[in-house]
Amino acid sequence: RVGALLYIKPEFKLEENPTLEGLMVASTLVAAIASTVIAGPISDRVGRRAVLAMASLMFTLGGTVMVWSPSVYVLVSGRLLTGAGIGFAATIAPVLIAESAPTSVRGQLATLPQLIGSAGQFLAYVVVFSLSLSPNPNWRLMLGILVIPSILYLLLCVSFLPESPRWLVSKGRMSEAKHVLQRLYLKEDVTGV
Repeated sequence: RVGALLYIKPEFKLEENPTLEGLMVASTLVAAIASTVIAGPISDRVGRRAVLAMASLMFTLGGTVMVWSPSVYVLVSGRLLTGAGIGFAATIAPVLIAESAPTSVRGQLATLPQLIGSAGQFLAYVVVFSLSLSPNPNWRLMLGILVIPSILYLLLCVSFLPESPRWLVSKGRMSEAKHVLQRLYLKEDVTGV
């Protein structure tokens, strides 16, 4: 987050090393781009739900690493983990929705990840701005606050998120796919779905 950078630079003396500053800033984006390339093949192998759970673990671990960071290199590794989680979630969430949602609302639901992502970015800027108004702004808190929604995301993935019926069918798990469709559509007969 750009606001946190103002407080990170003096602690790690990044004014003296603009290349390292650039690496720290770009690391999240680089990891997000790289993970989008591998998200599809991984989700084809282990499932959409598993990849989204991995993304939430990456968010949680990345946020924890950033809070703890004793050096800029550890901070970069936390940002890489967070970026990988962003790439996995941004790629697979719309796929899971498209493979699970009724055709009548599929398009509207498939836009939800983008809407939620944009709202999350806006909220992050508001939080960082609010924290920067304190007498002693803490960049670790600014970056580490990510852990709270990431834990909620993990709990939702593990507790409520069903696997993609289409992925289950592709793996020959027809009865599980039927059960998921029955749960999603709230009806017993899902043959025409």
